[in-house]
Order: sequence, then structure tokens, then C-alpha cells
Amino acid sequence: MIPAPSGATRLYVIVGDPIAQVRSPAGVTAAFAARGHDGILVPVQVSAADLADFLSLATRLKNLDGIVVTIPHKFACYQACVSATERAHFLRTANLMRRRGDRSWHGDMVDGLGFVGAARAKGIDPGGMRALLVGAGGAGSAIALALVEAGVSDLAIHDSVPERRDALIGRLNGLGRTPVRIGTGDPAGFDFVANATPAGMKEGDPLPVDVARLAPTAYCGCVITKPEVSPFIAAARRIGCVTGTGTDMYEQHQGIMVDFLLGRDGER
Repeated sequence: MIPAPSGATRLYVIVGDPIAQVRSPAGVTAAFAARGHDGILVPVQVSAADLADFLSLATRLKNLDGIVVTIPHKFACYQACVSATERAHFLRTANLMRRRGDRSWHGDMVDGLGFVGAARAKGIDPGGMRALLVGAGGAGSAIALALVEAGVSDLAIHDSVPERRDALIGRLNGLGRTPVRIGTGDPAGFDFVANATPAGMKEGDPLPVDVARLAPTAYCGCVITKPEVSPFIAAARRIGCVTGTGTDMYEQHQGIMVDFLLGRDGER
């Protein structure tokens, strides 16, 4: 049971626009309680136009200890961090922020760890697989790095913004590990297909890939949490694919998020 908050309860917020789809407030708050920490995570809907004002105010709130970041603010929130993990610096994006001793912000980006963790929880090891990633935004960038670190043999990235896609491909190829190239919406020939776009959150959204071209043996993962089973995942399941949902992803990285927010993570 989550204890009732009091005036001494430490405050954490998850900021995004939209925000109704997030699943983390209850889970993170319960995890705080399980670790003996008097803290609560609450959702805050802030538009991109208002984000700078929000962060200015948030920095001045003396009982606000951390921020979880969702769409579309991950790149902008990284810019607000005075320091960050190596992973967040490489990606230039952040989905977690915690207070430093001087009250400024320290950031990290753990979406990729959750996504790959969800695949592994389903018995899928990305190592040696040919992977297609749709979406090179904040979550997509983190998933791309995690797939390279997991040892995929080939990574193709498809995004509606060519400049963003190409910048990510260039950074990843600079690591000298997995070859990374431009992809399309055709998943034929890929063992691992990842949707890191909002496609499917709204009724009538187009599918992120041509599902008729999916192999039944491919693993399909998605970042969307509402609906819990996105149209892409539903279509992949009808074909026979092993799948991972956005909720599966969240469940894998909740513990990582809480460790970071409480300053109990191993720096990277």
C-alpha cells in the first residue's frame, strides 16, 4: 500500500504532453515506499512552449527532487542538465533528472535499457540479429544505442525527419561497432523490429511498418503504453511474432529509474 503523503513527502514529477498515457506514477511511488523513501511521483502536462518556464519554476521548488521526462521534452530537458551520464551525453537526450548538491540537475537516459530488457524477458537476445528501428527521437536514440551495445549485427533506422535520423546514424557509426544505415518502413529481412514513434496512440494512425512484410520469426517491440497493445503489436501477434509492449518496457526499467532518482545508480 502507498502511504498517504504528508508535508514531508518528497516530490517527483513526470512531465510530458500528452501525459494521460503514462503508467509510471503509481509504480514509481510504490517502489519508493518499498525502499523506505517518502516520495511521490505525479504527472504534469506541460507544452513545449511552456517547458522553459516550467523548468525555471521546478528548479526553485525546494521539495522537488526529481523529474521523469516523456514526449516531447527529452532533448530539451537534456539541455537543462548541468551534468549527465555518459549515455545521456552521447545521445544528447534525457528522460530522468535528479537534484545535484547545488540544486541543479543531473540527467540520464534509460529508455533503451528498458526496451532491450523487455525483449530479453521474452527470451529474445538481440545479439547477432538484424534490427530495424522506426523513430530517431529521444526514445529511439536510446533504443538504437542499446541495440548497438547488445551486439546486433546490422541496424537500419527509419525516421520522418532525415536530419535527425542521419545525425543519429553518424554518431552511432562513430562508435566503430555495429554498422548503422538508413532504413525504410519495409521490415522484410529483419529479425528485430522496434517502433519508437507515437504511431498508434491516436485512432487512424498509420502503422510504423508494412506488417505484411514481417517475418513470423521476427521480434516486434513498441514504446506505446496507451493503448497497452498498440495496433502494430496487435498486427505482429496475428502473424505469430513474439512481441514486447511499452508496458513491458516500463516494467523492465522502473527499478533503474528509481535507483537513479534516489541516487543509488552506478554512474555510467
